[in-house]
Amino acid sequence: MTLTVVVTRPQPQADEWVARLEALGQAARALPLMRIERAAAFDEGVARTWMVLSRHRLVMFVSPNAVLAFFAARPAGLRWPDTAWAGATGPGTVAALRAQGVDAACIVSPPRDAASFDAESLWTHALAQRDWTGQSVLVVRGEDGRDWLADTLGRAGASVACLAAYRRGPPLWPGALGEALAAMAAQPAQHVWLFSSSQCIAHLLAPDAPAADPALRAAVLAVPVLATHPRIAETARCSGFHQVVPVTPDPVAVVQAAACWR
Repeated sequence: MTLTVVVTRPQPQADEWVARLEALGQAARALPLMRIERAAAFDEGVARTWMVLSRHRLVMFVSPNAVLAFFAARPAGLRWPDTAWAGATGPGTVAALRAQGVDAACIVSPPRDAASFDAESLWTHALAQRDWTGQSVLVVRGEDGRDWLADTLGRAGASVACLAAYRRGPPLWPGALGEALAAMAAQPAQHVWLFSSSQCIAHLLAPDAPAADPALRAAVLAVPVLATHPRIAETARCSGFHQVVPVTPDPVAVVQAAACWR
């Protein structure tokens, strides 16, 4: 039986992950359960921030999408200042920063062999040992998000501000996405979810989503889940998924974890 990993990340990360999994011999398909939306007000705020970027000791990016939105609104001719660190919680965000030309020496992140990739891990491995007294920190994120790192840096003496560079939205179900979900639910034993965000689970099971139909919902919940963080795994269990396995957000680890259902 061919098992297909269903990648729920927003685009363009969904297609990138599908390509990486297929390169490892793992069947995969993209079913993005989140949309990333930029707006003129966001871009204007980001452009203003670029003009004074060197004032910040650390600019923390919560995800690859934060990197893409921030650099998409960069005024022409500006480059990343050597005096500012770019913070990343995981290898995907590090790769996005490197793709935008940020020097590796400017990037702070958990090591690739870290037990988890989140704000807590970034703090423990890369930030806690530094003196933050009087330092300026900027957190680049969506319209909302966790405040744990901002609060922790604030308690350490930093002056912390958050910048909304995009908003997260649910998928547009009519059309191809809805058809893909129905086809997947018809063969739940031949698929496995890959969830990288609790919000994607909420979008999938929202009252106005196709899975609100009881039969379709039962089939969706029967599909096994790979979750890239313990918090996401707990959300999946509480949402009614029958089989949930935490996995490192790495394509090799995902292929290895998916093998238990083949």
